[in-house]
Amino acid sequence: MKKAGHWALGIILSFAVIIILLISSFEAAMYTDFSFYENEYKKYNVLPELDMKMKDMMYVTHEMMEYLRGDRKNLQVITTVEGKKQDFFNDQDKLHMKDVQGLFIGGLRLRAGSAVILFLCLLLLIFTRGDWKYIIPRAFQIALGVTGAISAVLGYVLSRDFTSAFIRFHEVFFTNDLWVFDPAEDFMIRMLPEGLFSDFVVRIGSIFTAGLVILLICSVIWRRKTKIRETN
Repeated sequence: MKKAGHWALGIILSFAVIIILLISSFEAAMYTDFSFYENEYKKYNVLPELDMKMKDMMYVTHEMMEYLRGDRKNLQVITTVEGKKQDFFNDQDKLHMKDVQGLFIGGLRLRAGSAVILFLCLLLLIFTRGDWKYIIPRAFQIALGVTGAISAVLGYVLSRDFTSAFIRFHEVFFTNDLWVFDPAEDFMIRMLPEGLFSDFVVRIGSIFTAGLVILLICSVIWRRKTKIRETN
């Protein structure tokens, strides 16, 4: 394999790692600390809006999050809301969340596929005698530079007008209008106000950025060690 092919494998490997990191950042933000949801419900006065107790709200939250990653077959969640024992999610909620579940599970599959690609690229570099110890840290820095630039642009756009970006996201990723809710009629939209999603983006972005910084530091250390070995 020619040198250009080795560099292409290094770049692909690097972006595969970044995709794994991005999806893992989403998962970590959503599942590692449920006190985040409690704080958000307090921040946006969700409990008075629905006349619910926190324990009931957190029960609904846990069941919803289990459903999103496929650990629950349906989204029928009976709880006390507005003084009555009833199903928290209506038919429109369930149809929309089925679409959301598809996106989430698709993301998990993309992460698994990226892990396979990473492994295959590394094997190809090794078995075609590519200088992978030299290529990988440099390829990482190229991929990190591109990712950092894209992330900065997205961060700027989201900070300028989150509402427009949020609407655009739904228009791109959903082929129906089931995501358009009436707060007067729908419990779920009152449970999940736009501000909560905005805070989630910041949380995900913070985890992802920290991961990128760690990758950058590792690539710099790896590159320096490679230089030292080359000079000795």
